[in-house]
Amino acid sequence: MCIRDRNTIISNQPAEIAGLKPGDVIKKINQKVINNFNDVKTIVEKNIRMAFPEKSKKEINHIKREFYTHFSDLMLEMIKSMSLSKKTMLKRFQVKNISLLTQFEEKKQSCFLVCGHYASWEWMMSLGYHVRHTGYGIYTPLTNPYFDQLVQRIRKKHNAYLISRYSVREVLKKHQETGHLGIYGFASDQSPRPTKKTYWRTFLGVKVPVFTGAERLAREYDIPLLFGAVKRIKRGYYELEFKLLSETPLAEKKYAITDQFTTFLEHQIHENPSHYFWTHNRFKFASMD
Repeated sequence: MCIRDRNTIISNQPAEIAGLKPGDVIKKINQKVINNFNDVKTIVEKNIRMAFPEKSKKEINHIKREFYTHFSDLMLEMIKSMSLSKKTMLKRFQVKNISLLTQFEEKKQSCFLVCGHYASWEWMMSLGYHVRHTGYGIYTPLTNPYFDQLVQRIRKKHNAYLISRYSVREVLKKHQETGHLGIYGFASDQSPRPTKKTYWRTFLGVKVPVFTGAERLAREYDIPLLFGAVKRIKRGYYELEFKLLSETPLAEKKYAITDQFTTFLEHQIHENPSHYFWTHNRFKFASMD
């Protein structure tokens, strides 16, 4: 469950978690997830069936079982991330081709890192251990102030910071004016609320609205983009590989970057469907045209 999904579950209980230790807060959140499990199961079932209509009931059930095992591990890893040392994090979350990112240091350029909610995307917050760039995650601030602060504390422990999506343009402009170099992370695979300007395309064979914010901001500030492909090696161990989305976003056709991102993510999901985050109601605005 992504940060926004967790926030929906606990946003009306600020007094209930006030004064608790961070680990106890996460446990309480996870308990509320369990209490809402019937709703979660319905969404997971629907998502997987829509994404893989050709698969048998037996195959669907296998993906679901593997997903719930992975989901449980993610919850545990979130708790552990608050106590993991730099040495342990570097051992558990390795980067395969860091030179694709560090080239932008040499060119004195910032970079956008775009990913999906796949494997342990949260642990990409540790990239600050590998580069001189400052790591940032673009996120929607949580309505529960205690949990919002907790999430920020977890990121800061591993040399990463959060930027509200409502102020990202202002921050990017300031950083460019001062020559500050950053890696800006975008998890861009969830569902926007459709408007007349929304871009629609197929995702896993289903026509859906898609976020284009990373592409639009990259064009606006002429910032190169990489795709972050996280792969689970074994329980509690992951590997990150970078793939180039665009070094020259202004030269790309409109939506070409978003399309390439979607293609990369679909490849990951088809490679191992159980490691995708099926709890998000991704197809709620799906078009059947």
